[in-house]
Amino acid sequence: MPSTSIPLEKFIAPTSKPNRKLKLGTMAALVFLGSAPALGADDSAATQSLTNGLDTVWVLLGAFLVFFMQAGFGMVEAGFIRAKNACNILTKNFLDYCIASIMFFLVGYAFMFGEGNGIIGWSAFGLTSSGSCPENIPVWAFWLFQAAFCGAAATIVAGAMAERMKFSAYLMYTVVISSLVYPIIGHWVWGGGWLSEMGFADFAGSTVVHAVGGWSAFIGAVLLGPRIGKYTNGKTVKAIAGHSIPLAALGVFILWFGWFGFNAGSTLSVGDGNLIGLVAINTNLAAATGAITAMVVVWIRYGKPDLSMTMNGALAGLVAITAGCAFVDPWAAIVIGGIGGIVVVLGVGLLDKIRVDDPVGAVPVHGLNGIWGTLAVGLFGKSSLGLASDGLLYGGGFSQLGIQALGTFVCAGFALLSMGLVFVAIKKTVGLRVSRAEELRGLDIGEHGMESYNGFQIFTTT
Repeated sequence: MPSTSIPLEKFIAPTSKPNRKLKLGTMAALVFLGSAPALGADDSAATQSLTNGLDTVWVLLGAFLVFFMQAGFGMVEAGFIRAKNACNILTKNFLDYCIASIMFFLVGYAFMFGEGNGIIGWSAFGLTSSGSCPENIPVWAFWLFQAAFCGAAATIVAGAMAERMKFSAYLMYTVVISSLVYPIIGHWVWGGGWLSEMGFADFAGSTVVHAVGGWSAFIGAVLLGPRIGKYTNGKTVKAIAGHSIPLAALGVFILWFGWFGFNAGSTLSVGDGNLIGLVAINTNLAAATGAITAMVVVWIRYGKPDLSMTMNGALAGLVAITAGCAFVDPWAAIVIGGIGGIVVVLGVGLLDKIRVDDPVGAVPVHGLNGIWGTLAVGLFGKSSLGLASDGLLYGGGFSQLGIQALGTFVCAGFALLSMGLVFVAIKKTVGLRVSRAEELRGLDIGEHGMESYNGFQIFTTT
């Protein structure tokens, strides 16, 4: 429709004084009507632009929530260790995110999402290109979301090696895992690498983030050795209580909250809302069931409903559901999370039997449940929800389960081998562990020259 040429006076009632507001309003309306055909022609582009903007906001919100999980990790780890080491663990949490951000910008993103081969990416260094960034969101938002995941993988190790690892050694480790080890495994699964081509499914990172961090923590704890006084006479296991269960509880709630961004944000789009709704409810159900089953098992085994184990049960459920949160029904999420709560209790006992000291339970929570959650996709996953093939319980046979098993064990093995070499190299050069005197006095004083709680006597002999 051509724009009208009817004089404005025809639309204005005659008065002794012209109505300026009416004139301006009429002119605006006529301009709009005149441009209506153009708006109609660009309607599709405008709708797509609005959709992309909404997706970008959603991904950024997920990134902010995952970043907030750093505070959750910090509170959990600080609460589960002794007061004399709280400042040290929080400093490690703080710095590993900072280092992970820089290294993931310089090289990590390129290795993970750059164009390359099935093993590693080899472009987009320093974000000079977008790599395999989805078309619906800008690379800046996609990078921030993925960088937050990189920081989460790096920080898992801090808890398992707490109270006796040198701060300088920890910083060296963080550089390697965030720039090389995590991005390479991420490329295999999320960057178009060989596992993704096989149909391996890990929606939000049970393997890519949690198993990688958990098994890196395991080999680090083995090489570092237990804390002084943890195992006496080679037989007796001494429980070394954390200094603040309320602080740890706050951390778990923060992590649970942040996990909605971790999992639901991994959709990378809003869509019609159905998928993000499914992911969110599965995430919540698995966490709740994990906490309940862990509490019941520890109550039966040890006679008391231990809160620390209950909280780790919630985290175990969250880790377990992360791989399949988009591929399973809510009832399956309850089963997956419930088994995760059992796995974490049994895993803590297993570590004590083999004399591996993990002060916060990082290996059972992230390592063991990272594997369990990834395998669960091959059991409970549904092709109708986007999986390559149905899981075993839906008549799909062992195909998907076999792919899941191959992928998760190869990734865990690569993390164990590569980070084992890194820790050995650090141990042979600058050293992994602080001195006995420094460990007894506390790493806050020895490494940082300060106390977490000034004015309190926090030194102990164990």
